[in-house]
Amino acid sequence: MSEQDSRADDFPRWLAGQGTDAYALAWAGPDNDPLRWMTAPAPAVGRTGADRPGGDPSRLVLQEITHGRSETLRRWLELEGDSTDEPLAIIGTADGRLREYTPGELVAHQFRAPGNDDVQLTRELADWVYRRQAQAPQGLELGWTAAAAAWSWYMRDAAVALPPSVLARSLALAGEEDDAVEELMVATTLTLAGLYDRLEHGSGHHSRAGFVDDWHAIEALAADVPELREPAGWLLDQIALRDASAQQLRAVLEPDITDYLHDRTISDQQPDAAPPRLDGPRTAHLAQAREAVRAYTAAAYSGRDTEAQQLLDAFPVPARALHVSGPARTWREQSATARQAVHTVTALRATATATAAAGAESGADPLPDPERLHAKSAYLAARDAQLRLQHDVLGRLAAPTPLPYGLPEELHEVAAHGMQRRLAEAFGSPERARQVIDGRITYHHQQSVAGGQRESAAEAALLQAARATLDVQPVRPAYALLDEQLIARRVDRIMSAPVPLPAYEPPSPGERQRRIRAQPSASSPDLGTGGLRP
Repeated sequence: MSEQDSRADDFPRWLAGQGTDAYALAWAGPDNDPLRWMTAPAPAVGRTGADRPGGDPSRLVLQEITHGRSETLRRWLELEGDSTDEPLAIIGTADGRLREYTPGELVAHQFRAPGNDDVQLTRELADWVYRRQAQAPQGLELGWTAAAAAWSWYMRDAAVALPPSVLARSLALAGEEDDAVEELMVATTLTLAGLYDRLEHGSGHHSRAGFVDDWHAIEALAADVPELREPAGWLLDQIALRDASAQQLRAVLEPDITDYLHDRTISDQQPDAAPPRLDGPRTAHLAQAREAVRAYTAAAYSGRDTEAQQLLDAFPVPARALHVSGPARTWREQSATARQAVHTVTALRATATATAAAGAESGADPLPDPERLHAKSAYLAARDAQLRLQHDVLGRLAAPTPLPYGLPEELHEVAAHGMQRRLAEAFGSPERARQVIDGRITYHHQQSVAGGQRESAAEAALLQAARATLDVQPVRPAYALLDEQLIARRVDRIMSAPVPLPAYEPPSPGERQRRIRAQPSASSPDLGTGGLRP
């Protein structure tokens, strides 16, 4: 929360102290948890979800305190959408806990309240609908569609479709008297009402195809209706979690955060312990991986197959080695984080295999989500292979092996290129390897200071040894072995360059006779015996 509302953990008590009819209007910022998307429930229709179990009140930035539902609704209608794309939450308290209200709940209460001025409320709602239409950037008709989508998102607790009085006044404000527009808005609200029901209750999402259909329906409106961007992203994430190629891409691009997950689990079991904070470089890499997976998924399920395949080709899945290399084995013996990462992946793979086997033995379609199970298995297999590459590189960096004495200088270059290739395969590039190692060092220093963990200090020392070796690696090799792009450019340059042909000069009579005599005769034994004579 902002500085206006004391501490975030005391906010429910603080708000309750403002009066029995006090409400907070607060802007909801993005969720800063880098992993919540994997287990997040469907978005709360018309709400930010700040009052859900596990919700983060620190996302909320207080706008103002209001008193009474009538004033709260009026101020929400005036403020919403004017200056930011962030949703404006209506927060109250109930039994000492946060309670978030939809604007539709307040509208429904106002319509039922004795002595309510229906004309004034209709005018305020119509003004809001008209303003949402005018703010949409894609033209008049699409603007009305966006306004209908906003109504369906926020006001469905009051009315699924726009009330005729509200619709008529909003059209009059825009100078529109078109029955087709009215029919469009009513149809849009009814269609989206069914989609929102599926979001809230999970009905219709029994397979990847259900998520795809709803994503197509909502994605077209998300550009003009900021509130729909979160559910559109959530649906895209659900599709990706059920697509094996998307999960393999994720396994290649995501950094190893086993240490953070371990510390977070311990923190969750100790209410008084401060939660760990993931370092900046790995947080950024996680975000990049998620965006790349979303880009692939959107392309794959929008008919852009070439673009989707280009993304997969750019980040190929490593082949799984049949054995663990010596440097990788040494790194795992010394690094507790590496051992835990291997143990976690191995245990998850065994669980997935056992679940699939049990389902196969149980009969027809026993698995509740077989597509997700298959995609998870693909992710774990690719992750296991990627961890082997990373542990191999880290083992070589932490305990570098000197080159044999007397090795030719040219092979020194070959060895340097081999290390560069391993860094690229394991981390994407030497620079990304530096970022990941620096981030992990920072994280373990932070944990060793905060909790006095000797394991974190030892892990940081091990990573610093690897970082020191990485510093002396050449930033860019003098030349690239088997660089396909370089070879292709050279071939194109050679093939496209005009090559002058020498002028033809006929041989002299003497030269012609010499060539004829040099040719073997048809009866020569060389032709039949390959040149061998008895």
